[in-house]
Amino acid sequence: MIRTLFCLFAAMPVAADPLFEDRSSGLPEHIYGGGWEHFVGGGVAVFDCNGDALPDMFAAGGENPAKLLVNQGNFQFSAAPIAEMTGVTGAYPLDINADGALDLFVMRVGQNQIMMGDGNCQFTRDRELPPNDDWTTAFSAWWDTDDRIVMAIGNYVDRDDPEGPFGACDDNYLLWPGDGDYVQTPLTPGFCPLSMLAANDARGRPTLRISNDRHYYVRGGYEQMWDIAEQRFLGAEDGWETVSLWGMGIASRDLTGDGRDEVMLTSMGDQLMQIAGDDGTYAAAPFTIGTYAQRPHTGDDGRPSTGWHAEFADVDNDGRADLFIAKGNVDQMPGLAIKDPNNLLMQNADGTFRETAATAGIATKDRSRGAALADFDGDGRLDLVVMNRRAPMELYRNISPDTGNWLAVALNQPGGNVNAVGATVVVVAGDIRQSQQLTVGGGHAGGKALPLHFGLGDATEARVQVTWPDGTVTTHQGAANGVLNINR
Repeated sequence: MIRTLFCLFAAMPVAADPLFEDRSSGLPEHIYGGGWEHFVGGGVAVFDCNGDALPDMFAAGGENPAKLLVNQGNFQFSAAPIAEMTGVTGAYPLDINADGALDLFVMRVGQNQIMMGDGNCQFTRDRELPPNDDWTTAFSAWWDTDDRIVMAIGNYVDRDDPEGPFGACDDNYLLWPGDGDYVQTPLTPGFCPLSMLAANDARGRPTLRISNDRHYYVRGGYEQMWDIAEQRFLGAEDGWETVSLWGMGIASRDLTGDGRDEVMLTSMGDQLMQIAGDDGTYAAAPFTIGTYAQRPHTGDDGRPSTGWHAEFADVDNDGRADLFIAKGNVDQMPGLAIKDPNNLLMQNADGTFRETAATAGIATKDRSRGAALADFDGDGRLDLVVMNRRAPMELYRNISPDTGNWLAVALNQPGGNVNAVGATVVVVAGDIRQSQQLTVGGGHAGGKALPLHFGLGDATEARVQVTWPDGTVTTHQGAANGVLNINR
């Protein structure tokens, strides 16, 4: 499997390194701030809230009010009215009520909020969630066989535990709409998650992956996998090896074209990539793959790095997924790098990765947290937004020369799961075969609800196969350099 990863694209040419220009001046000033409860979090939700095909943003603020930033074009964003919310750690966009307008699940230190969108960037609070005063730091969602949304809520340290904070991880829970109210059931044990992702695992089964921060669970905890259909945690009998790390974020993408997603887990120190095997298990990627990113790649600070948001995306549209990792010290942890530049790891033709953030112009050294790669101007190149703790958020335009062609795929279907969350899209263009799952969750404290972006290299068209959430398969044809809307 690992050899396949290195050799799959060996015949493809090497593209030039990417290049970005700083367009942060187009953002209203916004800072994710606060004390120890906001050492973590700081996510950004990226989605189109008004149907103009330009991605908008909802940015967590911590002790500062969260902001809704509407894309006015040409990398200019304006702050739009939204109910004032402080204590926000992050948010995820999704269509909860199947009305065609994207909503927001807003995570907070305190009562979480569901904000219902109207399709014109106006949001109102939904019915009250079960009362709690949790410290929510992770989220994912899927639709069950009854076409009912199920939301997984991950909570960090129990702030009311007098024995805390160490060894005081709070309970996680599942949440879904009931008759007039939201219904909540526990998902335990909880080991202080900082990211969750519901997706098909290496076995091809829908599974909730939970990445936990061992800084607070101290002992007895580990990374978790919860089988959604069987409603149980996986163990050694399933081939799930116990792994403990300072889990911060999750990224998932098929890097080999075999239909099984590799997984990146960010941490303090090594960033662990797991390769999905054809036996349904995972193996740690070899160190030579170039993704461990364990120390700063600029400057003279040799202490370990701290990784947060991770995201696979094709930055140069060559048909190979690249990897962005947001980095930053928790606060002033002396054993870890203080000046910790973000990573942009471009995938080479042999499946290894090379560091390019410094030459690309995005190797900033603030305490980065959440981030997103999205095409903010519609030119087919993925741009970058980065959230920082106690420093302004950043926005960069992708101006890389000689990028390849591209295709974006948007799905729509009848029923409660209108955007077909849980579907898998396979794109074949020439010798390039890629697949992506449509998911809600992952990253660190924020995610995207946008058409799935595929680089095509020199290809001018592609065959697109969709495996819908119920297992139905359809095939389509898409022309390069546009959005293919597939209505089931």
